[in-house]
Parts: sequence; structure tokens; C-alpha cells
Amino acid sequence: MKKLGLIINPIAGMGGRVGLKGTDGEETLKMALKLGAKPWAEDRAKEALKQLLLLKDRVELITYPKKMGENASLSCSFTPKVIGELKGEKTTAEDTKRAADEMRVLGVDLLLFVGGDGTARDIYDAIDRSLVVLGIPAGVKVFSAVFAVNPVVAGELARLFLMGEIREVVDAEVLDIDEELFRRGKLSTRLYGYLKIPVKRGYTSGSKSTTPMSERYNKEEIAAEILDEMSDEYYYIIGPGTTTKVIMEFLNLDYSLLGVDIIHKKKLVGKDLNEKEILETIRGRKAKIIVTPIGGQGYLFGRGNQQISPKVIREVGKDNIIIVSTRNKLRSLSRRTLLVDTGSEILDKELSGYYRVVTGYRERAIFKVSNRVED
Repeated sequence: MKKLGLIINPIAGMGGRVGLKGTDGEETLKMALKLGAKPWAEDRAKEALKQLLLLKDRVELITYPKKMGENASLSCSFTPKVIGELKGEKTTAEDTKRAADEMRVLGVDLLLFVGGDGTARDIYDAIDRSLVVLGIPAGVKVFSAVFAVNPVVAGELARLFLMGEIREVVDAEVLDIDEELFRRGKLSTRLYGYLKIPVKRGYTSGSKSTTPMSERYNKEEIAAEILDEMSDEYYYIIGPGTTTKVIMEFLNLDYSLLGVDIIHKKKLVGKDLNEKEILETIRGRKAKIIVTPIGGQGYLFGRGNQQISPKVIREVGKDNIIIVSTRNKLRSLSRRTLLVDTGSEILDKELSGYYRVVTGYRERAIFKVSNRVED
């Protein structure tokens, strides 16, 4: 019988929709809770586990107590083997490391973990490359290449690996950033190490890439096109990224490079807003979302812009999403598929389809949007 390990970081991603750009550190967690943040890591785990129900009687699911895996496993009709113990109500990085090390000793065939880059670092610290692992994305920061495209795909890939239908394993990058610098609008990424993951084309998204300075002129073309098309009737939600923020520079407006801003009549009405503030600003008004795919991975929603939540997207409407991207960024994807992972599988499917992407002045490209990688 195969052994499947499961570790959930219960606080992963809680800072996203409230605009905190991460949940590392006790003070940040307190602030997230004060702002009304809700946990969602267990829900992400359940989406993956549902894809493994066919193997319920053929694998031994090993997990940690309560919200670190036991609760999600039981709710998905598994009968898990619960190991270890939690020393308090709040879980810590040390809990994650201890759980991973105990699963290493037990020799699990695959270790699923739910979290972001910080959780991936903890797993790496505990086991290095001694186990095959796979990340279920739930964090605000998901820069590392160890994560599946989304929870459903994570479950599918885990099932295929455990059934022996795929056997290839590769070393995948564990990357992380300085959250304090990130909150101040500065992106500093470094390679932390490598973890072994199962691989099948289209199931994992790869690590994010940075944008070369040579694209500046292309970004200015895009900004000029967007400004020419802007209407005073609409509020414009400007997503994170260097491409979208050139629009703000053209208007001589203050902006948050890694946050979400809103402009109306070409004036700033909100800077670095969280989900609640965005909804309060646009409710009952016409609005559009301007978003750029994350370089290298190609995510439109669900990576670094969780403030633009399913509620926000539904309030605005699919037809009012404007996608902008430099030509080089699109070429770097090596495919014609952009990705969404909003946290709502139903919405992800609704958002799927073909979109016009603004790539220059009076220039568009047609790209498919999907909830999974396609050639």
C-alpha cells in the first residue's frame, strides 16, 4: 500500500485578500485577522483530496492533527493515520518542519503540502530532497516551481504518480522573497534550494521570471493604448505589475507596484486596496479590471493579486477584464494559454475562453485562458 503524506499550513494565503502580501510572522497574522482575513488552506486541500478518492482504499493517508490535515482528510471521507501532536492552537513553521521530518522517517511515497513559498522553505529545511513532494498552492507568494497549477490538478498529478502512471521526478526550485520589502513595493527573490516533484507536462507551472528593462518601450505603447480607450464612466482596478503601473506613471499618479489601485476619470481614488476596500469602491458602479500575467507562469488571477477575489471579479464581470502584456512576456510562456486560480473552481471554468490581450499601441493578440496548462 502506497503512503501519502499531507501537511497543511492553516494560515497560508490569509494575507492575500486583505492586501498584506503574505502571512509570515505573528504580527502580520494578527493584522490579517483584524482586517477580517479568513483561512482557506483547508478548502484548497479538500479540492486536491477529492481527486484522490478513487485511491481511498489503496493508499495510507498520513497527516498531522486537526487543521494541519486531519480535519480536511476526514471531511473527504478518508481514514487518516494521524501522527505527531500540536503544542498549541496556533501552528508554526516548526510544526511544519517536524511533520515533514516524521513523514520522512515513515517513508511516505509522496508528500502533499498546502501553502506558499514560506511553507516550501520549511519543507526543504526539514527533508531537503529525501522525499518526492508536491505543493498545493494556497499562499500569497507562490514563486517556487514546486507547486501544481491549482489544487484540482495537484490531486490529479498525485493520483497519477501514486498509481505509477507517471514516474518522472525532477528537481524544482524553492524560491522565496523578503516579505517586508515586498510590502514596501520592492521585489527581492532568491533561490533557496530544490525539492523533488513528480512531473507531467501541463500540471506544474514553473517558477516566475523577472521582466527585462528592454521592455520599457513596449510597456509605454500599452499604456498609451489603454489611456486612449479609457472612459470616464468606469472605475479601473489596476492590478500589480510593472506593465500595469506604467499606466499610473503616464497619469503622474502615486501607485503601489505590488498592490491593487483604482482610478476614475484618470485620478487615483484608492491605493494598495484589499478585497473589502475594492468592493466598497466599485459597488453599484461600472468597473473594469486591468491585469497582466505573471511572467514565466502566466497567471492572470490567483498569484500575488488575491485582492482581486472571486467576489470582485463577479462584481466587475468577465467582459470587463482587460489583459495587457508585453510581447516578450507572452513569448516567454512557450504556449498560448494564460492561467487562472481564483480559489473558485466554478469561476475559473467561467473565466476560461479566448481573450484579446493588449500587446502594444493598436495591437492585440488572441490567447486562451484556462484553469490548467495547455499546449
